[in-house]
Amino acid sequence: MKQALWQWYEKLSNFLLSHDYERGKIDKTFFIKKSKSSIVLVQIYVDDIIFGATNDSLCEDFVAAMQGELEMFVMGELSFFLGMQVKQIKNGIFLIQTKYFKEIQKKFDMENCKEAFIHMSKSCYMDADLVGKSVN
Repeated sequence: MKQALWQWYEKLSNFLLSHDYERGKIDKTFFIKKSKSSIVLVQIYVDDIIFGATNDSLCEDFVAAMQGELEMFVMGELSFFLGMQVKQIKNGIFLIQTKYFKEIQKKFDMENCKEAFIHMSKSCYMDADLVGKSVN
């Protein structure tokens, strides 16, 4: 069974590489395809493929190419992955770990612990430091 997953990954990665995707330098299960003004990102996790692009037509092209090569089912927009709820809205993507947190509380018998409120400034925003020293 372990060999079947390896062979599936090998076939999938060869397919992506032959279609101008580049393999990630750190994460070998991450692939990226860049063109003039667009980008397609593909992440493989065991037997799942998570992908996204800068526009919908690129996603449709990716799905069509993959379904032409492999038996693939599109499950729709990502909403839950690796114990995290994924919420996608116009302004960004949010990862919510409530379910994971509740499982940890239960595991360590801490469901009835007293909550602690930590105040955080709502006016603090992070943006690019255009005058700071560049870090690689």
